Amino acid sequence: MDVPQLLLVGLVLLLGLVGVLVPGVPGTWLVWAGLLWWALHERSTPAWSLLVAATALLLVVQVVKWQLPPRRTRGLPATPRTAAFAGAGAVLGFVLVPVVGAVPGFVGGIYLCERLRLGGHGEAWAATRVVMRAVGTSVLVELFACLLVVGAWVGAVAAA
Repeated sequence: MDVPQLLLVGLVLLLGLVGVLVPGVPGTWLVWAGLLWWALHERSTPAWSLLVAATALLLVVQVVKWQLPPRRTRGLPATPRTAAFAGAGAVLGFVLVPVVGAVPGFVGGIYLCERLRLGGHGEAWAATRVVMRAVGTSVLVELFACLLVVGAWVGAVAAA
C-alpha cells in the first residue's frame, strides 16, 4: 500500500476515534472499515490477523457497551421516556448548534425528563449525573477498544 492510501486509512481511523465521542456517528464501525480497507490492500498474514483480532474485540465491546448502562442505572428508574427525552434533546441540540449541540441537548433532555418526573432540581440533577456516568463509562470502553485497534494498526504499519 502506498503512502497516500496509508494516509487515507489513517484519516478514516482518526475519524472513527472522533466518531466514538460524537453521538450518532458510528465511530467503531469507521475504525473497523478503515482496518478492513487496509487489510484488503495489504493482503499479508499480520494484516489479516489484526483484522480478525480487531473484529473480535470490537464485537465484544459492542456487547459490553450495551450491558454497562443498565447495570449502572439499576437503582434509578430510568424509563424509555427518559431515553426519548434524551434523544429528542440531542436532535434538537444538533439542529440548533450543529454537531456540538447534540451533547448538551442530550443532557438537557435527561434533566428535563427527570425534573418533570421528580419535581425538584436536586433530585433531577442527581439522576442526570447517574445516567451521564453510565453513558460516559460506555463511551470510554468503546474509545479504549478503538484506541487499541488503531495503536495495533500503527505498530503493524511501522513494522512493515
